[in-house]
Amino acid sequence: MIVLEHLSGTEFTLNADLIERIDENPDTLIVLTSGRQYVVRTPRAEVVARVLAYKRQLAVDIARCAVR
Repeated sequence: MIVLEHLSGTEFTLNADLIERIDENPDTLIVLTSGRQYVVRTPRAEVVARVLAYKRQLAVDIARCAVR
């Protein structure tokens, strides 16, 4: 899950595993696998960075569990 900002400035949490596409023209549009769309204030590069950080942390957590 990643935290993003609506254009209004309010934050919300999005399931990063459901992202199909991210467009930026000039607003950032996130399209989910369900077809639902979100326009956010967060720039595309930052959304991608947050998704990568989330997935990286998941991999670390899984590796820690496997070692126990």
